[in-house]
Parts: sequence; C-alpha cells; structure tokens
Amino acid sequence: MAEFIQLHMLVSYPPSNLNRDDLGRPKTAIMGGTQRLRISSQSLKRAWRTSDIFAEHLKDHMGKRTKEMGVKVKEALISGLPLNELFEGKITGVPKNVTGIPEEKATLWAWKIASFFVDKHPKKTSKITKKDNVQELDEETRDTKEKKSNIDKTSLKGEQLVFYSNDEITAIQTLITALIKEKREPKADELSGLLKEELSSVDVAMFGRMLANATRYNVEAAVQVAHAVTVHEAAVEDDFFTAIDDLNKDEDDAGAAHLGETEFASGLFYEYICINKTLLEENLGGDKKSDSKQLAAAAIQALVESAVKIAPSGKQNSFASRAYASYLLVEKGSQQPRSLSVAYLGALKEKNLLSAAITVLQDTRRKMDDVYGKCWDNEYEINASAGTGKLSQLLMFVAG
Repeated sequence: MAEFIQLHMLVSYPPSNLNRDDLGRPKTAIMGGTQRLRISSQSLKRAWRTSDIFAEHLKDHMGKRTKEMGVKVKEALISGLPLNELFEGKITGVPKNVTGIPEEKATLWAWKIASFFVDKHPKKTSKITKKDNVQELDEETRDTKEKKSNIDKTSLKGEQLVFYSNDEITAIQTLITALIKEKREPKADELSGLLKEELSSVDVAMFGRMLANATRYNVEAAVQVAHAVTVHEAAVEDDFFTAIDDLNKDEDDAGAAHLGETEFASGLFYEYICINKTLLEENLGGDKKSDSKQLAAAAIQALVESAVKIAPSGKQNSFASRAYASYLLVEKGSQQPRSLSVAYLGALKEKNLLSAAITVLQDTRRKMDDVYGKCWDNEYEINASAGTGKLSQLLMFVAG
C-alpha cells in the first residue's frame, strides 16, 4: 500500500493581500455559509517551488515551466550560451570560438525542438495503395501534418505551459551543442530522445504535468495541496493611501502627488497538504534508480520546510506579511487520507483564535479516528504558541 504524509497547518497572516483575484482583492470563498479568506493552492505551490529553500536543497533537480522554450533554444543556437544561463538572464557575452547558427536556421530548428513537446507526432507507419503502387501516408498521419502547430513559427512562443524536467533540459542542451558543432538540423531520433519517462526533477514529480499530445510522458502529481481558508469569518477592507512628492515644499500645492486604494484582509488560515511518498519515489525512478528514495526524502523535507516558512509574495513590499506556521500536525500512514477542514465548517468566533483552532482541530481528529479508525501510524506536532516541537526533528520525521 502507498505511504501517505499529511500536513495540517495553522498560519496567521496580519493585514495582507497575498493572493489577488481579477479585481485585485484578496481571494475569498464561502464555507459553512460565511465568507472566508482564501489562498489558492496554485499560489502556495508556486511560492514553495520557487523559494530559496528549494533552490538550496534541490537546485540540481529542478525543472522549468514555460511557454518560451523555443525562444531560449533559438538564443542558445545563435549565441552558444548555455540554456541555464539564458533562463536566469545571466548573459555574459558570446563565448569565444563559437560560431552560432544563422537566425533563419536557428528559428526553424528551435521550432522543431519546442514543438516536439506539444504537437502530435505523425506515425511512422505508411501504407501502399494498390492503385499505381504509389506509397501514401496513412490518413491519420496526413491529418496530423495539416494541423496547426502549438508553437508559433515566428515568435516561437507556445500556446500552453510545458513543465520540462531537468533531464529533458539537459538533453535539449546536449542536442543544441551538437547542432552548433556539426552545423546541421536535428534528426528525428534525436528529437524523440528529448522526452523522458524517468525523471529526477522533484518539482515535476511532486506537482505533476500533462502533455496532451504525449500522454505516456504525463506525470501524476504525488503532492496534493488544498486551498488555504480562514478558520473564521473574514471581511475584505479598503486602504486609501497617499504619496507625497519629496520636492514639494508646499509653496504652490500642499496636496499629495498620488492617491491610491488597495484592498487587504487578515486571518488565521488552515492549510492541508497530502504527500503520496510511494508515488513520489516511483515518479523519481523507483527501483530503477538507486537514489530515488534519498531524492524523495530530500524533496519532502524541502517541501515541508517551505510550507511552514514561505508565504506567497503578493504585496509583501506593502504589508510585510511574512509568517511561519503557528501550529503543524504531521501524520504518516498507509490508510486513505482525509482533510480536517470540516473542523472549521462553523466559523470560529473565540477571541483566542489560535488556541480555539488547535483545540477544534484535535477534537475533530479524535472523533474521526473513533468513527473510522486511525489513518495514521505515527505523528509529530509543532505548537509554536506553546513552544513545543522542533523543526529539525520534524524534518527527520517526514524523511524517515
């Protein structure tokens, strides 16, 4: 059976606007008949995946999610610069003794490489018609050839985001190096070798990917993240602000140089994460790779540390609303996981919200266990308000 790791967190954010809707207001949700603040799972995952914690511990095992791989491949073909430097904007000039590919050819070759990940591939099979013994492409192949590419042949930008693993980026870089050296276009078998089934990219393995036209390379996410919601009713407030011109000496106009308005809210959020440790190890190669278990353990540690420390970056310069988790309960077991969000279906109204939220969470968990049986075998708890638990011990617990 699969082994699951479940995280139940309580995080308090002061006035902030971490995750905005289309009107620029903090996102909300109706839960239990009352309005709550909400932080989307996409916002949380993005913050964690791009955090310094991930970069420090997993820098050699991180992929890139982009529509612009074709653009970067073209730049690499012309300049000879490595893709990773182009991704990070570390342009240090064209390397010496490198004669790049002319722009016209580089555009075409970059399109072939980028489109391979998102376009349907024509079948290699063909049929011979009896009439005139003429070889023709089968109907499906012909239809595929006539379909519009998902990569624009001029701008080289794609219509959909593609999550490239670090293994695939390495393969693309190897091909680029060969094309520059040999001054030739990519071959069909070289293109087919770019997509990888066995990965060492922890972000792809954790959060998954979908390639509609190459489904065998889809990756089922091993980590599920719920939208964070406040445990109490919450209202979005308006903040009217002004900015003063430093050179305004009140001689002609004592008014503000800028008037503005922004929305904010504050709250105590319940966050839930479910990690399928078994699937994560399988996504990273399983028994085929000797380091899959160690890499999965490092990925889980980085995810947990990021989850308890890292907040979404929205409006941080305006509100400085960074926060660590005040409470964290981790459960490990092989039974079907379950969220404990039902504990807050009734909005809390106590003055000491954190204490009440912890009590309600623990009480709901106990009752769930009484009815359904425990879905966990081991647990670890951090309660910052009580000063109990250690992050270092927690990280050892989740990796074990």
